[in-house]
Amino acid sequence: MIESKKLTEAEENVKSYLAEGLLKKEFNQRAFEMYVRNADIALVTANKLKDLEDENYKPYLWIIVPSYYSMFYIANAILLKLGYRVGDKISHKVTADSLIVFVRNKLKQELLKDFQDLQEEALEITNVKADELVLSFDQERIKRSKLQYEMTEDVKKAKALTSLERAKRFVFEMKKLL
Repeated sequence: MIESKKLTEAEENVKSYLAEGLLKKEFNQRAFEMYVRNADIALVTANKLKDLEDENYKPYLWIIVPSYYSMFYIANAILLKLGYRVGDKISHKVTADSLIVFVRNKLKQELLKDFQDLQEEALEITNVKADELVLSFDQERIKRSKLQYEMTEDVKKAKALTSLERAKRFVFEMKKLL
């Protein structure tokens, strides 16, 4: 679950981003198509790198990086579809906060459609699932930066495979909103 403190922080940040021009009310079809295409390419790249792993070649960081970028690109495609374009400065943080503010509830609605037969349970499940998806983006952003400097190869491999699966799920769920 996303903590109320994080929700409040994201809402305040998004107001600032809009005021400062880091996030703009805008739609650009060409950018939208590029984001979707780049999300797909990044996911394919991560999968191909995973398949290349052997005893001497352990591209774990390079599985995580495109996995994260597949999430970043599809998140920006969704934001564009909703009429928000993320600028160049601190774009990853702007995207993460904007997902919480603008996309989280839309994900809940989409996921509810999938679980109509489980009305009472579905609300609880979708709240958790929507929060997990939005948080997974931020977790991958943080992991990507830590992985480069602090982890053993075994830990990197486990993290890389988790990143790839998380990215696949994130992109799949986000594409439902397109």
